[in-house]
Amino acid sequence: MSISSAVETANMIQVLVVEDEYILAINLQESLEGLGYTVVDIVDSATEAIAKANELRPNLILMDIRLRGEMDGIQAAEEIWRKLQIPVIYLTGLSDKNTVERATLTSPFGYILKPVSEQELYVAIQTALERYQREQFLSTVLRGMGEGVIVADSQLQVQYLNQVAETLTGWRLEEAKNQMLTEVVQLIEEQTQRPAENPIAIALQTQTTIYLKNRILLVTKNGTKIPVADSATPVRDKSGTITGAVMVFRDDTQRRLNEERSLAAERARQIEIQLTELQRLNQLKEDFLATTSHEMRMPLSNIKMAISQLENVLNQLGILNHEEMSASESVAKYLTILRSQCERELTLIDTLLEMRMIDADVYPLQLTKINLHNFLAQIIESFQELVQAQQQTLEINIAADLPPFFADLNLLTRILTELLNNACKYTPLREKITVNVEYIYSANSYTNEYKQSEIIGSYPEPILQIRISNYGVEINQEELALIFEPFYRINKNKAKQKATVFDPDYQINIRNPLQNSGAGLGLTLVKKLVEHLQGSITATSNHLCTTFTVSLPFIQSQ
Repeated sequence: MSISSAVETANMIQVLVVEDEYILAINLQESLEGLGYTVVDIVDSATEAIAKANELRPNLILMDIRLRGEMDGIQAAEEIWRKLQIPVIYLTGLSDKNTVERATLTSPFGYILKPVSEQELYVAIQTALERYQREQFLSTVLRGMGEGVIVADSQLQVQYLNQVAETLTGWRLEEAKNQMLTEVVQLIEEQTQRPAENPIAIALQTQTTIYLKNRILLVTKNGTKIPVADSATPVRDKSGTITGAVMVFRDDTQRRLNEERSLAAERARQIEIQLTELQRLNQLKEDFLATTSHEMRMPLSNIKMAISQLENVLNQLGILNHEEMSASESVAKYLTILRSQCERELTLIDTLLEMRMIDADVYPLQLTKINLHNFLAQIIESFQELVQAQQQTLEINIAADLPPFFADLNLLTRILTELLNNACKYTPLREKITVNVEYIYSANSYTNEYKQSEIIGSYPEPILQIRISNYGVEINQEELALIFEPFYRINKNKAKQKATVFDPDYQINIRNPLQNSGAGLGLTLVKKLVEHLQGSITATSNHLCTTFTVSLPFIQSQ
């Protein structure tokens, strides 16, 4: 922009001239007015300069360093900036080192050597005004911030506080400037009441951003203690040299109150959840008691009736009378009923006890080295006679390279026996049951030791997978979702479920009494046993095939 074109934009700028040489002052006035600036007055002493600055509030002051009187221009400029924040440009015919150093300490907005050219004057004024506008903008932003801002130099002397920082610390900027930071900002640990390290000091030492620890108190000028949260970061110049640090902090009282309210609300929510869960558990207990009382009453009633029938037969026979063979057959039948129902009752009670022990995490584990080929062959062999009697086919496929592994032999036997019993019970005539056993590798991720949420890798984990499938039957998805729930039973044949053990066509499976009836706890127990072995079990059913998949960690050494 040319000097002439700047006139229109400069005519609102008011300038106070402080010069004790009258002719030079008049020349400055003419040059300034020629550039479009307004000269509000001309004074020749520091005292008058301060008074006129306070009265007229000009936009800029041109200040001669050497003035008549006890105060010079540097002292006047310092006083004016401290009280009024008006930018000052120095005028002097001196350029000695001592004068320049004194002037520099007051952070002037320009420095012009006499004689003054119009071009130099214009450049100096525009540069000073632009710098002043930038600094005022930044100052306005800092003053308007909702957090306290403190700036300290590399010697830990306070250089700036915004209004929030003044309110929080109790120190005014005029009081705090050039004071040691530890005097203005005193931090203590809330729990021990001992002095805490100042984040600005640490930021300067480490040359990085520092965040204040939790539970820190700020001791104000009058001794009041305020909880604060803050951070500090170094300040660098254009060359990257650290010249100081800035700390941003806030009163943490409200956040803590909100946090306490949130914690209280969360505790109330957790209590409500616990109460709801307690009600659910109470309902489950009621359902449990209702179901178990029914399941325990039925076998006992059958036992009582069987005993009564047995007494009648024995009365008809007499103690040593073996003439009627049909009566002996009746005795055998009723004894079988007694045995079957007692075993059913004992199995139910054992299952309930085992489930309780697993839930209480007191079920003992006895790891044993198991040869899978021999172990599975024995399990399958025990079901061959039952499968043949029911005209079913049982196939087993075991990976040839399965090495021995460690598991609880009793629990593994219970799991497979219950699943095979279930398959035999629900597989139709002339359909097949398959058992597939293999070990696979499943990717298991691991996380950073210090950042648990950060996944940094994975490793293959060997898994023993056992799949038991029975064909010719399919479970709908609604029932499948409930299949591991306690006391849930799939109705295989509702008409048959209504029959009693005393009906003429009722048959008791002597080879496998568990086939006769169940309380709906078998699969629930299986799931608990599998999870107790740190494994998992899933059930799928489609295309007339239902499959239970058991996955267990393949442990090859204790």
